[in-house]
Amino acid sequence: MPHDDFATEPVPGLPEAPPREELILWQGRPATWALAREALAIHWVAAYFAVLAFWRVGVSAADIGWGPALPQALPFLLLGLVAVGLILIVAWVQAKATVYTITTSRVAMRVGAALTLTLNLPFSKIASADLDLKASGTGTIAITTKGETRLSYLVLWPHVRPWKMKHTQPALRAIPEAEKVARILADAAETHISQPVIETRAPATVAAE
Repeated sequence: MPHDDFATEPVPGLPEAPPREELILWQGRPATWALAREALAIHWVAAYFAVLAFWRVGVSAADIGWGPALPQALPFLLLGLVAVGLILIVAWVQAKATVYTITTSRVAMRVGAALTLTLNLPFSKIASADLDLKASGTGTIAITTKGETRLSYLVLWPHVRPWKMKHTQPALRAIPEAEKVARILADAAETHISQPVIETRAPATVAAE
């Protein structure tokens, strides 16, 4: 029988149902190929094995000629295909296990294939968000948190801004239509921050004053 690891979630991507006044504005996950390229460096891995194959053929061709030397590239090309295939599988699993959520009051990230966790980032804890937009339309939105918020780079990887290890920045990584999502996030944060905070006090406290 098929088993859904997230069947207990009241709302996909969230550990509990949001309050009635909190609305979900957008949900999404990374694009597999974009995640493999941007986070797992699949193009560099492919290029590495291609260079190895070319080098092996070039060295052998000096002694036996190009024709007989060409088959010697096959082992490196096959290893490269296996490595690229494994990276694509890892990217697919990571993307499948991930749900990014933007609501009217927070950003939530359910991440992790083996160890699943949900990170809640209320707008009051977000200092800024930066968009890294690619020509394909996919992109990464990196979030800078306020104050002393400490996050683990290794636990959140690859859902972080690359190489920001001292001050980890969680990120909505390799998402399609990134510019549109960034606009949704900006509008939601601006609306939330501009809302007045009304403090309710007990009648007895008012009378005492």
